[in-house]
Amino acid sequence: MIINQGPIMIVVHHLNNSRSQRILWLLEELGVDYEIKHYKRDAKTNLAPKTLKLIHPLGKSPVITDGDVTVAESGAIIEYLITTYGAQFQPEPQTQASRQTSYWLHFAEGTLMPPLVAKLVLDKVRSKASPFFVKMIASKIVDKVMASYYSPIIETNMSYINTHLQNNEWFAGDKLTGADFQMSFPLEASVARGAGKQYPAIAAFVQKVHQREAYKRALNKGGDYDFA
Repeated sequence: MIINQGPIMIVVHHLNNSRSQRILWLLEELGVDYEIKHYKRDAKTNLAPKTLKLIHPLGKSPVITDGDVTVAESGAIIEYLITTYGAQFQPEPQTQASRQTSYWLHFAEGTLMPPLVAKLVLDKVRSKASPFFVKMIASKIVDKVMASYYSPIIETNMSYINTHLQNNEWFAGDKLTGADFQMSFPLEASVARGAGKQYPAIAAFVQKVHQREAYKRALNKGGDYDFA
């Protein structure tokens, strides 16, 4: 005799203003049941609370649990959810769309995010340095590092993405795939900080994402999110 105990509930361990917002968007597009457990960043350090380490040793978000399965890292979560629940977002294997999906899934965190995070950290060093003479020296150092290294990399990456989006409706062609969910966070953050003026195709992509009803539902459920 088989007793139906009902569907296993997916739980998203969701940190405000974080990459986990794109996981909520994906789940809303998939239309599967899920529960959100909210976590707040530390007001001083902006880091995730230590309670997240009870879910995963690194204590970072996003993390999901699906029954006895725990998955961390945005790209891995997106692949897991689409493979398990969302074949409509998975291109046929060995196609250009499939290769593009895989590429952008890795590009988002492997190539795009590191220099963006470095810029964010350096900007904080510049703004929080004190007293005045220390701030002046820190600003000169930051300006030199940005001009000689990070700024050219960021500009090259953003121009590359902008050109790609000028020629494609979504990242892997004319259909929404895991690549779009993965790329949404860094592009939202960039546009929120003013990059949309220089890169109109990126701005149009972010606007198109924000107009989707599933995205709006995810935003309503997720709470504080400065990039929308």
